[in-house]
Amino acid sequence: MDDVSIVDSHVHLWEVDRLPYAWLEDLPPLNRTHGLAEYDAAVGAAPIEEIVFVECTEAFDDEVSRREVEWVTGLAEQDPRIRGIVAHASLEKGDRVREHLDWLADRSLVKGVRRLLQDEPDAFFGRADVREGLRHLARYDFSFDLTIRAPQLPAAIDLVDACPEVSFVLDHLGKPRVRAGEIEAWDDGLAALAERPNVVCKLSGVLTEADPEAWTVDDVRPYIERAYEHFGPERILFGGDWPVLRLAADLPAWLEVLDAVLGELSPAEQRALYRTTAERVYRLS
Repeated sequence: MDDVSIVDSHVHLWEVDRLPYAWLEDLPPLNRTHGLAEYDAAVGAAPIEEIVFVECTEAFDDEVSRREVEWVTGLAEQDPRIRGIVAHASLEKGDRVREHLDWLADRSLVKGVRRLLQDEPDAFFGRADVREGLRHLARYDFSFDLTIRAPQLPAAIDLVDACPEVSFVLDHLGKPRVRAGEIEAWDDGLAALAERPNVVCKLSGVLTEADPEAWTVDDVRPYIERAYEHFGPERILFGGDWPVLRLAADLPAWLEVLDAVLGELSPAEQRALYRTTAERVYRLS
């Protein structure tokens, strides 16, 4: 990787006594506070200059979302690296979600929304109320972080097609089943999703989809290469997914993986991957 400053487009922070994080109970290595001091230690010498915080309570509660946004806004007053927030919104409220979106729109750091979908059945993607709530994001110029698993790609494509006015950010390459070596069905779905011009892809989360204790660069290489091939340099952006990344590696190791796989990119392509695409997608400039 050439000398380029990085926007980390996928950072989680939490204080375990502040908000509900029930999902951490099943992940003892992560079930402690992970704040900015811990993130600094994880970054080391990596040239990460700006970050986008992504919601992480998984409480599916708009009031909890507001508390999280207020807390991270306070952190940003102390640390200007925090340039954006992707906040939770309960899209299944349909038109009623506008009250929460109005509140989010008054917070300048909020750039997008995520309603976690990875554990929902395919039928959830087709619900009229979910699609109505999602379509409202366009009027606020909010993007939608699409967090799904590989088998959900067909349902996600239908959802994207139903909401062409919304900008989508696919998190974690759509969570391919790297550990099982499954690639073709995921690749077909990813290629189809990439045909939709309102979708970009976040290059993140792939190491934790591999064997976290025994992954190799060659295990994840084909997934990274195919994602980059499908979306191209202007529609793919770097994400660290810290501290979930800790289950498999540290941030410098993840950057080394990307350098091993994509190290031949031109300087302009590297700037797009590590900085300018995130600035455009999350309106950071």
